Amino acid sequence: MANATSVSTHILDTSLGRPATGVPVELSARPGGGADWAAHAASRTDADGRCTDLPALPEGTTQVRLRFETESRGPFFPEVTVVFAVEPGEHYHVPLLLTPFGYSVYRGS
Repeated sequence: MANATSVSTHILDTSLGRPATGVPVELSARPGGGADWAAHAASRTDADGRCTDLPALPEGTTQVRLRFETESRGPFFPEVTVVFAVEPGEHYHVPLLLTPFGYSVYRGS
C-alpha cells in the first residue's frame, strides 16, 4: 500500500505535563457522512502516550472517528470522541491534549 491513508495519535495530560499512558483508543472509519461507522482498530496508549499500532485505513474511507476512553484520567470527560475528514494517501496525526476539565485536539505532523 504505497499511498495508504493512515492515522496516529497521542495523549498528553497537560495538567501533569506527562503522557497519558494506558488509555484505550478505538479507531472507526466510514466512506461518507451518511454511512454507518465500522470499527477498524483498538489500541492503548503506551508509556509515551502514543498509539503506534493503528493500521492503515480501508480504501474509500472519507471520515474517521477516534474515541478515547478517558474516564481513568478524571470523571468529567469519561470519553472524548473526535471525528475528522481524510483524503486518500495522507497521514493524519491527531493529538489529544487533556486536562481534568478540558481538552483540545489538532492535526499535527
